Amino acid sequence: MNKKKRLYSKLTVLGLVTTFALLGGCSDNSNETNQAETPSFEDVSVHDPSVIKDDGTYYVFGSHLAAAKTDDLMNWEQIEGDGADASNSLFDNVKEELSETFEWAQTDTLWAADVTQLEDGRYYMYYNACRGDSPRSAMGVAVSDNIEGPYEDLGIILKSGMGAGEDDVDGTPYDDAFYPEVYNATVHPNVVDPHTFFDKDGKLWMVYGSYSGGIFILEMDATTGMPLEGQGYGKKLLGGDHSRIEAPYMVYSPETDYYYLYLSYGGLDAIGGYNMRVVRSENPDGPYYDAAGNEMTDVKGAAGTVFDDGSIEPFGVKLMGNFEFTNPETEISSGYVSPGHNSVYYDEETDEQFLIFHTRFPDEGEFHQVRVHQMFMNEDGWPVVAPHRYTEESLAQVSEKEIRGEYSFINHGKEISDEVKESLSIELEKNNSISGDVSGEWKLTDENSAELTIDGVTYKGVFLEQWSPTAEAVVMTFTALSEEGIAIWGSKIQ
Repeated sequence: MNKKKRLYSKLTVLGLVTTFALLGGCSDNSNETNQAETPSFEDVSVHDPSVIKDDGTYYVFGSHLAAAKTDDLMNWEQIEGDGADASNSLFDNVKEELSETFEWAQTDTLWAADVTQLEDGRYYMYYNACRGDSPRSAMGVAVSDNIEGPYEDLGIILKSGMGAGEDDVDGTPYDDAFYPEVYNATVHPNVVDPHTFFDKDGKLWMVYGSYSGGIFILEMDATTGMPLEGQGYGKKLLGGDHSRIEAPYMVYSPETDYYYLYLSYGGLDAIGGYNMRVVRSENPDGPYYDAAGNEMTDVKGAAGTVFDDGSIEPFGVKLMGNFEFTNPETEISSGYVSPGHNSVYYDEETDEQFLIFHTRFPDEGEFHQVRVHQMFMNEDGWPVVAPHRYTEESLAQVSEKEIRGEYSFINHGKEISDEVKESLSIELEKNNSISGDVSGEWKLTDENSAELTIDGVTYKGVFLEQWSPTAEAVVMTFTALSEEGIAIWGSKIQ
């Protein structure tokens, strides 16, 4: 019998807005300067959340025309739930407004939306619809003077999945070298999952794609919100041959002068092994590399295969997959299943970065919620993700004495699997050795930088005090990354 006491949200009757109140207080042996009141959260369900900040408020827009907002990244308010229907306030009547999109994609719902504000001050929603069992999709753009809508359609900008004799979005037959007469899903993109972004020079781009022919990038017109003419589908960045890579999201870091392309590998359902990865480039249109130095351009499935995870599994920096922390003293546990389709918010004023994603939970089926974790750049210029959800923590100077002790330990590995990584027990000892279920050495390299060597592999990251739901206290944690692109986490056991 499983005696674990799992900490999850209490689902309301509608299954949309939930509350997660963490009970208990901080233990006496935590750092008193970092004690905080027990945090509470208001949680929401938005699949594929794409973030935008407007006038001090963070908004996420996602699939099925769901949306939510927050002022603190902890307490969310649902704006719209799962329903691309006439009652959805983001459009006056979405079924009429986007009738051409629904007709082409042969569906009654929308997939992952992305909203950006352009030079005219208006809000542009990049919407998309897909049949689902094939890459027959349409992507378009709608505009509003108000971020919460209603949005008015400006038209379809891309289509995919067409057959012989069908026309492209401009009415031109697919009969040239780039647009063949018959769409080929192994090399041409599924036109879903858009993200528009400005590069460091103020130029507008859009990355998009899911499975099928891979992830592509287009140059955009920042005045109209439309793709620049003559690009076709744009430039391929990675993927192809139906490999399960999707949900591209791009962020530029002034700290490192790199563009970071975040991706989700695997399948999004509870048994799909969804996991978040990242690659980087000196240019928005690539080429992109992972931490091991692999160029991502030709990373794709083996020819003639469908969903060949083995071909893509070794590539990309894996930031988070299925995991479950368990406190061996209380048997309280918490964790995620198939976390993914993330967006990232970088605060230029504070240099803080936040990973925003949807996730399912162990033994909770397909129920999902939005989660936010803070991220930090490690010594090698790669993002590492805080082990626990955001509760307004920040990096601070720590001491070796505070670090020493017993930890629950997670190694996220590189697998694309439905297996949930169960935490191991390790100890960071006074002599800077690591003992327990793994062995090695640890050290504090400056105020809070972490370096851990386990089984001959070195991981670099940070030490950070966070609220732990399994310890029910503020505890020391670490998050670090290897050159192979594998993330490890530790959360101190109180």
